[in-house]
Amino acid sequence: MSSTQRHWLITGCSTGLGRGLAEVLIERGENVTATARNVDSLDDLVKGHDNALAVELDVTRSIDITRAVDEARKAFGPIDVLVNNAGYGFISAIEEAEESDYRNQFETNVFGLIAMTRAVLPQMRERRSGHIVNISSVGGMVGNPGSGYYAGTKFAVVGFTESLSKEVAPLGIRATVVEPGPFRTDWAGRSLKTASRRIDDYAESVHARFDQLDEMNGTQQGDPRRAGEAIIQIVDSDRPPVHLILGAPGLKMARQQLELLTQEFDTWEAVTLSADFPDRH
Repeated sequence: MSSTQRHWLITGCSTGLGRGLAEVLIERGENVTATARNVDSLDDLVKGHDNALAVELDVTRSIDITRAVDEARKAFGPIDVLVNNAGYGFISAIEEAEESDYRNQFETNVFGLIAMTRAVLPQMRERRSGHIVNISSVGGMVGNPGSGYYAGTKFAVVGFTESLSKEVAPLGIRATVVEPGPFRTDWAGRSLKTASRRIDDYAESVHARFDQLDEMNGTQQGDPRRAGEAIIQIVDSDRPPVHLILGAPGLKMARQQLELLTQEFDTWEAVTLSADFPDRH
């Protein structure tokens, strides 16, 4: 989808990958509808740019979604690229979290993303053109201690996007799931949420990760602006990937996971095949 001036709608632009992508696009002269729950956080991003619009949007509120899509279309016409970036991290042992903790995590990271996709798909389908980019994580391939709920949301985004890509490809629409490794964003800083209680038995498996993430925060290898440039590159491609890993650490983790899965499949192949009727082999 190569064009000099497309219309991008990006959720979660106050910081991080969404902010980095929006900055690069605005500088390149493309039309950008940047959204955030706190729209004031976008003032410096859009100020002085005729090709940028800031819109308040909480992706868990259907009224916000409808209004944001309408405002975007009135400003710059049909949406060519939707980037579902809004989301946050949550670290907790499975047993420690309150029900509201994990339900809120899924409401934003999964159901908000689904709602945004459904809101934009009709106009893309009508034009037989468009690209939906869903931001997941390498945590959508690898589940780590303390990340059970977060990984659950990000695994869901991967599966959702894979199915979406196959549904909409015959309609001229593309879908890509982006799976970043550690990036220098607020994910491990002020945006990271944790459970209100801690169970001592999880000190070594889960709580040790809190310290690891805190030490890593601010020194991550990934650059949000370069991530934005990478996303633009795949949207520009005539044959964009369904999966895009971002960053060397993320690629390393993803390849290690593929190796572990292959080893596990091979080790248990006889048991796997034993579940079929005997005459099927």
